[in-house]
Amino acid sequence: MKRVVPLADARDLPIHKRPVTLLFLMAIAMPLSFATWSALLNNFVIEVAQFDGADIGWLHTVREIPGFLAIGVIAVILFVREQTLAMISLAMLGIATGMTAYFPSMGGLLFVTLISSIGFHYYETVNQSLQLQWLPKDRAPQMLGLLVSAASAATLVAYGVIVVTWRAYDLSYNFVYMVSGALTLIIVAYCVLMMPHFEAPNPQVKKFILRKRYWLYYALQFMSGARRQIFVVFAAFMMVERFGLGVDEITKLMLVTLMANMVLAPVLGQIVHRFGERNAMAVEYAGLVVVFVLYGGIYWFGWGVMLATVLYIVNNIFFALALALKTYFQKIADPGDIAPTAAVAFTINHIAAVFLPAVLGYLWLVSPGAVFGLAAAMALVSLILALMIPRHPEPGNETVFSVYVPAPAE
Repeated sequence: MKRVVPLADARDLPIHKRPVTLLFLMAIAMPLSFATWSALLNNFVIEVAQFDGADIGWLHTVREIPGFLAIGVIAVILFVREQTLAMISLAMLGIATGMTAYFPSMGGLLFVTLISSIGFHYYETVNQSLQLQWLPKDRAPQMLGLLVSAASAATLVAYGVIVVTWRAYDLSYNFVYMVSGALTLIIVAYCVLMMPHFEAPNPQVKKFILRKRYWLYYALQFMSGARRQIFVVFAAFMMVERFGLGVDEITKLMLVTLMANMVLAPVLGQIVHRFGERNAMAVEYAGLVVVFVLYGGIYWFGWGVMLATVLYIVNNIFFALALALKTYFQKIADPGDIAPTAAVAFTINHIAAVFLPAVLGYLWLVSPGAVFGLAAAMALVSLILALMIPRHPEPGNETVFSVYVPAPAE
């Protein structure tokens, strides 16, 4: 049986066995599979599986079903430690990514995407919970920024290899998917064999909870999922469908985005720490309103690929500020609520994601600009909600409407 180490004692462990090291290894392992899958996906489904806008919408709808069902994590952690569930989920993601090119049809891709998505979404749910449990509040924004940088660095390596070798060595989709999945599995094996189990000081509530004082956090999560889904599904798809970018060109675009995130993510973490979650999210959402309106202009006014490229990069930089939503919740939450609320929040985040890609896939066939116009409206709603966050959120002071009292027992 693996050794269980209380979190307070983990600081005495060698650096390669500490909780923060495990967080960084997981931050690296996930994008090696997921980012590679994403980079190749649009070219793969168009060139090999002959997808159109409606097909890609259905694929992403199926991909988001496990996110909607992330609340099931609460049941799973009754029997499995969160850390163990994170390892199982990462292994599922790695295996499914490696198998992707063996299923070049609508039905086959829906199946393998569902498996990889269960791994991805359950990993993301418990990873967020572990981050908020293991990182001290006064350092969480900075550390989350560094974790974003680590994930970006891993993705940068994956994309860099694709750019350099894709045409030079005439690589196949199958080879790239297999290698990326295998690398994730190697890191998982190290974490399973070398890391102890870490025990946080606050036992997590292992039941469904929905607290009314978290209502603003829930609302922001819902809008975040709806708005982000439009970008994830249609932004890169547009670059291939409208402008005909190849695998190496799409990957170069993602490389530039990642390099920007590697440099800026720690800075953004410092900004959140310095100026607070409300101001950081207000800047993010106001910026996204402008970005999505300009995306619509590409179709309404026939603007070119250079603007689309700039918008794609800027959009991703704004998304890096999403760490502010995590630290907002960390500040207002009861310590034992983190794991169950992470699961509930993931489900709320994916409510719109389950139906939006399929519905908007059909709207895309009629008016792609309208899809991005809808995203701009969602960003505006998010901005209004963000302005309801107090300057110093804490239990009992969750919104600007709160009359500050100690958080009630529920």
